[in-house]
Amino acid sequence: MRSLLQDRFFILAFFVLFPALGFALGNERIRNFKQAKQIARSLHRDHAVTIYCPCRYEGHTIDLSSCGYQVHKDEKRANRLEWEHVVAAENFGRSFVEWREGVPQCVSKSGKHFKGRKCAETNDEFNRMEADLYNLWPVVGELNGLRSNFQMAMVSGDSISFGKCLAKVGGRQFEPMDQDKGVVARTHLYFDLNYPGRGVVSEKNRKLFEVWDRQYPVTDWECERGRRIAEIQGNANQILQIRCPVLPALKK
Repeated sequence: MRSLLQDRFFILAFFVLFPALGFALGNERIRNFKQAKQIARSLHRDHAVTIYCPCRYEGHTIDLSSCGYQVHKDEKRANRLEWEHVVAAENFGRSFVEWREGVPQCVSKSGKHFKGRKCAETNDEFNRMEADLYNLWPVVGELNGLRSNFQMAMVSGDSISFGKCLAKVGGRQFEPMDQDKGVVARTHLYFDLNYPGRGVVSEKNRKLFEVWDRQYPVTDWECERGRRIAEIQGNANQILQIRCPVLPALKK
């Protein structure tokens, strides 16, 4: 199997040799997170299983018994479906001045200046990143909250456990179940490639993601999901195209 460095060279060479295919970098069609969630519900309708723990769901309700999930504290939120940014919104959001410091147009009705996510949503690029479907997966609500913006890692020592769901939260780090580590790795690598300069992947994490990508190959669903998103969103996932032979090149 190729290394990630070889993949990066392959992708760059592909764009140089075949510019007529006209790939967009990143999401160019979906304008905001609200719209993305509506599309994602339809996208996952025939594969209604959450990431990090394989729980079935219907509508907005999680079937915790389907995956043996044990509630940590918040039973109401544990039973609620939410939509997870695998690359945490705060982790790329802090690369925007609107999030870190605020900008003059971010003023409340009472005249108070604000910053953070709400202010970042005045920036079109942030909105496109926040709405990118490749990064958006259904998740158990409680687990979404506990994951927070923690970095993906191999968690050792004390951690929160969730019964038969073997995801771990500890030391401000999050470790997904093995079956989702490949998805997590490839999502970060896609984001890093398509939104350069946003600090998505550190060098330390790049090595971890290279291992996870190699150890946990793509599944049929990951490839099919990528095919659907490419048609909806208008840009190919170059990481998946290398790993999913059934994915056609996306033409404008």
